[in-house]
Amino acid sequence: MIVLAVDASGPVAGVGLMKDERVLYEAVADLGRTHSEALMPMVEAAMSAAGLEASEVDLFAAVAGPGSFTGVRIGVCAVQALSQATGKPCVRLNALEVLCEGQFGFEGAVCPILDARRGQVYAAAFRRAGGASERLMEDAALALDDFLDMLPESGRLLFVGDGVQAHGARIAQRLGERALIAPPAHARIMPSAACRLAQKQSDRATDAAQLRPIYLRAPQAEREREAGIRHG
Repeated sequence: MIVLAVDASGPVAGVGLMKDERVLYEAVADLGRTHSEALMPMVEAAMSAAGLEASEVDLFAAVAGPGSFTGVRIGVCAVQALSQATGKPCVRLNALEVLCEGQFGFEGAVCPILDARRGQVYAAAFRRAGGASERLMEDAALALDDFLDMLPESGRLLFVGDGVQAHGARIAQRLGERALIAPPAHARIMPSAACRLAQKQSDRATDAAQLRPIYLRAPQAEREREAGIRHG
């Protein structure tokens, strides 16, 4: 199976191309440009480097959130376009699950956190053992301290995701040596992990029209609109 995965859900754009267990191409870009400018040229570079046409891809995958509302839409729309143009299926991936998938070899609790702004994180927790993952809590958008209160009371905790840069100091203060905070280069979503997870979840594949973002809360503009209605 040939899988092409794209990620525009956070500050770093990523594209991965995998054939069965072999990574054919993987690239991430944190260039300060909008993902709408960078993502499709990255897809084209991946296909060119591998000597493949889009029609040869068996499954397209989008990291569909949670994350940046704009970025999530860019990634989902890119995969919808590829899926529709080729007639091949696509699958949506949960960003928190992809972050966990990338921690191969770690045994313990993986705690992916994404910066949701305004003091909140998008977060979940998984138990990693023997290369498999078991959910310890469902995805949530909540204050960091509330999330930390929900985590296991013993054992090492590995924190990954773009939220570690914003909240790493607070996590270390709360949890001390129990907290293993991944450095930025290892904390981000890796496209190869997205490809692996897409292969595992290929039975969930849909057509382009059914691909939807994963949102844990309403967009900021909508929340502000509702607040204005309540307080107006």
